[in-house]
Amino acid sequence: MTVSSGISSVSYSGNGATTGFSYTFKIFADSDLEVYLKDNTTGVSTLQTLTTDYTVSGAGNSSGGTVTFAT
Repeated sequence: MTVSSGISSVSYSGNGATTGFSYTFKIFADSDLEVYLKDNTTGVSTLQTLTTDYTVSGAGNSSGGTVTFAT
């Protein structure tokens, strides 16, 4: 049996106030996402921690869901 997989990604520019960002692809568990926060001044991207830095809704939905940052 062959299981195919693909990597989907979404990129957003923050405005300092918005905390919710949607994704439009299916994941099976909240931990299936890797969320990075990029500092545009330095260009450094930092991996964020699930439940500490952000939460995920919509796992299991074929239409996706939302990543919500704590701050």
